Amino acid sequence: MTVHGDDLAVEVRGLRKRYGEVTAVDGVDLFVRRGEVFGLLGPNGAGKSTTVEILQGHRSRDGGEVRVLGGDPASGTRAWRSRIGIVWQDESAPAELTVRETVRHFAHYYPAPRDPAEVIRLVGLEEKADSRVKGLSGGQRRRLDVALGVIGGPELLLLDEPTTGFDPAARRRFWDLVRKLAAEGTTILLTTHYLEEAEALADRLAVLAGGRIAAEGTPAALRERYGTEAVVEWTDPDGTPRDERTTTPTAAVAALMERFDGEIPGLRVGRPTLEDVYLRLTGQEDAR
Repeated sequence: MTVHGDDLAVEVRGLRKRYGEVTAVDGVDLFVRRGEVFGLLGPNGAGKSTTVEILQGHRSRDGGEVRVLGGDPASGTRAWRSRIGIVWQDESAPAELTVRETVRHFAHYYPAPRDPAEVIRLVGLEEKADSRVKGLSGGQRRRLDVALGVIGGPELLLLDEPTTGFDPAARRRFWDLVRKLAAEGTTILLTTHYLEEAEALADRLAVLAGGRIAAEGTPAALRERYGTEAVVEWTDPDGTPRDERTTTPTAAVAALMERFDGEIPGLRVGRPTLEDVYLRLTGQEDAR
C-alpha cells in the first residue's frame, strides 16, 4: 500500500510481542489511513487485543516500529493520549455513579469533550441516564463503555469487540454511531467477531491468524481473492440433498439441467461470503 506517512493514523512495521514462550504478535505490518474504518479480524488468541493495547500505549512491544497519530505509543504524552479513545472488552465504569454522572465525570479528563447528553443519546441510554451503573444490564453497560470511549471527541477510536452483549437493535444503533463518527473524520480501528459487523462498517479489513496478517483489503477484494468457490445445492430425485463446491457454478448448473432435463429441484447457488473467506484464512473451514 502506497500511502504517505502524513496520511496515516496508524503505521506499524514488524510488530512483535511475546508472553513467555508464546508469540502473540509475530511481525505484523498494519497501515490505517486517517478517516477510515479499519476492521481487525481473527480468532481468540490471534493477537488482536495485544495489537490494540500496543497501539494505545497500554502494553509494551518487543520489536517493530509503531506510529499512532504521529507519535510512538511507548512514549505517548498525556496530550497524545487525549486524542485517542478506546473501548476495551472489560467494563470500566464505576458501579455507584449514574450514567449521566459517569459520562460527565469522564468528560473532565479531556480538553475538548463532546457534549455528555449528546453522547448518552448517541449510545441509546437516554432512558437510563439517571440509573446507577450497577443496575444496568450487560448490554447497557457495554453501551456506556462506548460512550466513555467517544466522550473525548477522539481523532482515533480503538474499539475492541465493542458490541459484545448488544441486542440486534442496539448493535444497529452502534453501527450508525460509528458511521457518524467516521463521517466527522474520526479514524476507527475495530476488532470484532461479527463478520456482518465488519462487512457493514469497515472500509478495509485485515485478518490475523497465529499473530500474523493472513490477508488485507476491502471486504469485496477479500471475497474475490480468497472466496473462489461457490456452492451449488440441489435435491436428487430420491429426495437426497446434494451440494458441490466449484469455481464454475454456471457450468455446474448447466450440467445439472442436462441431467434433470429441465427444472432442478431445490437448486440454490451460494456465492462465497466474507465468513467463508475468514474461516478459510484462519484454518477453520471445518467450523461451517
